[in-house]
Amino acid sequence: NMGRRLYETQPVFKEHVDRGLALLRKRVEHDPISLLFPDAAGRERAAAELERPSYQLPLIFIVEFALAKLWQSWGVTPAALIGHSVGENTAAAISGVFAYEEALDLILLRGRLMDEVPEGAMLSVPLSVNQLRPLLGNDLDLACVNAPELCVASGPRGAILSLQRQLAEREVEGQLIRIQIAAHSRMLEPALARFGAFLSTMRLSAPSIPIVSNRTGKLLKPEEARSPEYWVEHLRHTVLFGDGIGTLLEQPG
Repeated sequence: NMGRRLYETQPVFKEHVDRGLALLRKRVEHDPISLLFPDAAGRERAAAELERPSYQLPLIFIVEFALAKLWQSWGVTPAALIGHSVGENTAAAISGVFAYEEALDLILLRGRLMDEVPEGAMLSVPLSVNQLRPLLGNDLDLACVNAPELCVASGPRGAILSLQRQLAEREVEGQLIRIQIAAHSRMLEPALARFGAFLSTMRLSAPSIPIVSNRTGKLLKPEEARSPEYWVEHLRHTVLFGDGIGTLLEQPG
């Protein structure tokens, strides 16, 4: 039900969601709108199925893109774009780095590759990098740094649950993320070659609107945007979202 009220009341938002759903229906065997906007009887099933990356990620992209287009239709011209993880792929589509349909194919592939790797988990932890890193051990990776004291650990489910218990003993509440994967971790490494191979078939352009990079926390360089290797590393390595917000806040106004 993410965006449902906008879908019911905002024609521009509905137009872009419908466009994405029409393309997605040609690529999947389920009806994606029944997951995005389920009826009351289907809500519980939809919530469970949306934990599958191949079901969840394309719908996140479709809603994010439609929301950006809605803001633009209201006359909001972005000075810069930032997205979190798959959201940076959306930012790239808004900025013309990816064509829309190719971006949807890339994100669907991303989800399907994540479906194939062993099940993992992610834990949002209200600690700084320096506090969390020593607790990761040999099995877990630092997936995201979202704020000075908010990070995400990623890895095998057993190791994540063990970390959650360890934190609870210290009266630190870690929150599991509702997805069955260990994004931005070494568990994705078997999928990286296929992801990169698809990227090498895409036309990649320099951004027409500045994008702040999750990889560096700085403005995405034109040569990075055009590089398949950048987007492969973006899939695998830590999301430096907090640094990216810092970069935006450095800009006057």
